[in-house]
Amino acid sequence: MADVLPYKPKQGEIPTDPGVYRFRDAQGRVLYVGKAKNLRQRLSNYFAPLRTLHERTRRMVTTAASVEWTVVPTDVDSLQLEYMWIKEFDPPFNVRYKDDKSYPFMAITLADEAPRVIVTRNRRIPGARYFGPFPKVWAVHETIDLMVKAFPIRTCSDASYKRAMQTGRPCFPGQIGKCGGPCSMTCTIEEHRAMVDDFVAFMAGGDERFTRELTRRMREASAAMDYESAAKYRDKLSAIEAVLGKSALVLPADEDADLFGIAEDELSAAVQQFVIRGGRVRGVRASTIEKEIDVSSGELVDQVLQRVYGEAADGEIPRRILVPTLPDDTAELEEWLRGRRGRRLEIAVAQRGQRAELMRTATLNAQQALIRHKTKRTSDYVARTQALTDLQNALGLEEAPLRIECYDISHLQGTNVVASMVVFEDGLPRKDQYRSFNIAETTDDTDSMYQVLRRRLAHLDAPEEDEEAPADPLADGEVTTTRRRPRFAYPPQLLLVDGGQPQVAAAARALKDAGHTEIALCGIAKRLEEIWLPGDDFPVILPRTSEALYLLQRLRDEAHRFAITHQRKRRKRDISSTLAEVPGLGAARIKVLLKHFGSVARLRAATTAEIEEVQGIGPALAQGIHAHLSSR
Repeated sequence: MADVLPYKPKQGEIPTDPGVYRFRDAQGRVLYVGKAKNLRQRLSNYFAPLRTLHERTRRMVTTAASVEWTVVPTDVDSLQLEYMWIKEFDPPFNVRYKDDKSYPFMAITLADEAPRVIVTRNRRIPGARYFGPFPKVWAVHETIDLMVKAFPIRTCSDASYKRAMQTGRPCFPGQIGKCGGPCSMTCTIEEHRAMVDDFVAFMAGGDERFTRELTRRMREASAAMDYESAAKYRDKLSAIEAVLGKSALVLPADEDADLFGIAEDELSAAVQQFVIRGGRVRGVRASTIEKEIDVSSGELVDQVLQRVYGEAADGEIPRRILVPTLPDDTAELEEWLRGRRGRRLEIAVAQRGQRAELMRTATLNAQQALIRHKTKRTSDYVARTQALTDLQNALGLEEAPLRIECYDISHLQGTNVVASMVVFEDGLPRKDQYRSFNIAETTDDTDSMYQVLRRRLAHLDAPEEDEEAPADPLADGEVTTTRRRPRFAYPPQLLLVDGGQPQVAAAARALKDAGHTEIALCGIAKRLEEIWLPGDDFPVILPRTSEALYLLQRLRDEAHRFAITHQRKRRKRDISSTLAEVPGLGAARIKVLLKHFGSVARLRAATTAEIEEVQGIGPALAQGIHAHLSSR
């Protein structure tokens, strides 16, 4: 593969203005949409040498055949245009959202003559005001049952309401006291509209003025010996307190905010949105995201906020939005959302106090949701069985591969070369049998793959220990037992390598040289998710919805994650050891340095002045650190 893309624009051709760019494939389909404050600076990242790109970004730019851009006057305009194009083209390499489910909402049909409160999953009712989402349908019904005791607004259907108004006979909910609309002849349309306004005001902010007002009226009625009215006020007060008691006060009573907890790995992310009104959690929404290319935490937050508020109705955007990480274009996002809301708005990080505690709760929920998302299909026995059967048929194996080992090579520009081995048995990971390998000297990835497999296959030829023999209590003579065979010596039915023809050829050579050609072998190429078999000129293409493909992808991604984790530990250990050689630099200051710069590469590239900015680092020490790293 050439290291320079054929459609790379000429030097100086890309403007330095803000704008939005689109990558297209050979058929003209939009693959990816992005925005930039400086188009030239941003696009140059995509046209860096391919070997330096994240593998998913590399897959996007090599799949594309052209790039185009549109210059806009301001950064806010680029934000708006990016949102419109993502909605219009649905690019496959932008982050993909999946709501965990269709959530139920409480809706008040304000456009009706006599508005009613309903439970619905339809977010497109004209003129309706929505509250929620709620985690369960029963939770919405329970809230409505409590609310109509305090604010008896209409709950009957439009057909029942129309028939009751024509005949003069109340609807069935009105007959049993569950509907206080005009059809029950208990109030006028104007009086009913006033109750609806109170209902909406209470749900929008949990306004405790209603509690104070009902308490005052109850006491006045009791003092006047109007015990029947006092009892009605008491029942309404109990209903309101029951609603308030369903959700604890998590923030100050005047706080309206949306809080986003996010958990992510290299491939996916889970988002938990807490809808807080009047200091109480009024709704929770969960969604999962498939990350097709490498995006930073700030870029992910940017995309999440665009999606959540891009089509938000009036009143659904709160005064404050709390996020785990601020996007780079926070000011532009605030201006864009302020224009949609019509009032002041703030995007902030929850750093301390009640907000930080709530953020930890939301993040924990997101982490659990991410785990459920990753294991949902593998927990299905039928899906796992189908995956192994499909894999057997696709690869022409004599039996289903119950034990599969996957290998991946990871390095940082040719240094710190490591490899990983992950094991799946019966379609499930066996983490106790994972292994990592350090590779001291190698020429390229294929040589690394050959070395690792030879080292692993050597264990199959080691003298075998006997399996533990269970004692037979009925047998005569002495009963002896021996140790169980080591797990690492178990032979796999299938070896999977991360890569295409070159990696598969290297692995086949290792199997042949080790004398284990009975083990099946295949590779999975990232670009088009092709399955390569040794000696074949054309790959096996599995359907995108195939359970077998999903299993191979999960194996490949798990091997990649495990290799990256091992490599990062080595890099951190190496740089810490290097920094420890600097006189006057202890463990605490090393930790502060790495936290400040975020990566080893940024620390190595930092100037003396930039190192001095770190707390606890003086001019002399900064000079010593810079000189030491420059000499390595």
